[in-house]
Amino acid sequence: MPVTVRPLDLGPFRVDPPVVLAPMAGVTDAPFRVLCAGFGGGLFVNQMVTARALVENHPTSWALTRFHPRESVRSLQLYGTDPGYLSEAVRRLVGDGRVDHLDLNFGCPAAKVTRNGGGAALAFKRRLLRRVVEAVVTAADAESGGLVPVTVKFRMGIDDDHLTYLDTARISVEEGAAWVALHARTALQHYAPTARWEAIAELVAAVDSVPVLGNGDVFTAADALAMFERTGCDGIVIGRGCLGRPWLFGQLDDALSGRPVRPEPTLGEVVDTIRRHLALIVEWGELTGDGLHLDGPLHGTVRLAPFRKHLAWYLKGYPVGGDVRRAAGQVSSLDELDRLLDGLTPLADTRPVAEPATIARSHHHALKRVALPDGWLDDPDEDIRLSAAAEALVSGG
Repeated sequence: MPVTVRPLDLGPFRVDPPVVLAPMAGVTDAPFRVLCAGFGGGLFVNQMVTARALVENHPTSWALTRFHPRESVRSLQLYGTDPGYLSEAVRRLVGDGRVDHLDLNFGCPAAKVTRNGGGAALAFKRRLLRRVVEAVVTAADAESGGLVPVTVKFRMGIDDDHLTYLDTARISVEEGAAWVALHARTALQHYAPTARWEAIAELVAAVDSVPVLGNGDVFTAADALAMFERTGCDGIVIGRGCLGRPWLFGQLDDALSGRPVRPEPTLGEVVDTIRRHLALIVEWGELTGDGLHLDGPLHGTVRLAPFRKHLAWYLKGYPVGGDVRRAAGQVSSLDELDRLLDGLTPLADTRPVAEPATIARSHHHALKRVALPDGWLDDPDEDIRLSAAAEALVSGG
């Protein structure tokens, strides 16, 4: 029986198909978001920005709040643990007309976040969680007249002995979240082993007033269809599955629209995508005044170090050889990269030799322990206020 999916309503916007690009530090910048949207529809969320950094006018953080003119919905993830900082940051973001949607993430398992009570740790403290969500929703509604929705994404909990996802969803919905999204792993699991989709199904059964989105181990269109079928979720969130594979959004568009799914691209098509990605980076530099420029198809100067990870992801699964992979990890100019890509022409018709789900593109291990403040697990209903250290993060991760 075919899977039936419907667009997601997000305030005054419609997300069709119901697919969301997860915010990923150092990855989901404007060029990558525009590139992904060029393959298929959905919602494409900007990187995490820290509320305190915005309030204190950190220039790098404010730079991250910029959006490309081609982005129809300006979606931003906001991080914070202090309701006061969050409320003021939202007042500035929404009041100045910078965003159309805000996402709150209580799922980050990184030690630098959880050891101060943030990320996946914060959801364990129910009263603090409620104050945080309430502060953001109230400020967004006040500044926009209810036109800037707030969504909430979280993990199952800290570990199997401290599961929080049902309470987190209930509190988020009670405080006005437009939808909730579950990464079906605990913080301790990090990204291994397999995501536990049964938790998404349980959340769907528990929440009937707002959409429930699922996240975890969607690497192909078939995975997406399986998640919809097995969990009954209303939408899916894509993270690691699109690293080096922005065409996944086109494949998802095909599958969820009932069309034949386009195949994995040839290496020649991947090279074309790499060149398009680079052109978007240079265009973005020109739009934002960062001084990047492009003289000809792939000539000029651009800071390539941040792009090398993308290049490595693009080439994974294709039989390009160790020498090409090593060279890709060291390219320092567009001219050099242009020559490397030209050298792949003899392999242009080659398709990947490995299945997307078998290729590790990011973290794929479990943690030995979740870093937490002393005594954090003693009382989930403790009316706690976190130290300033919990807010001292650089935006973007």
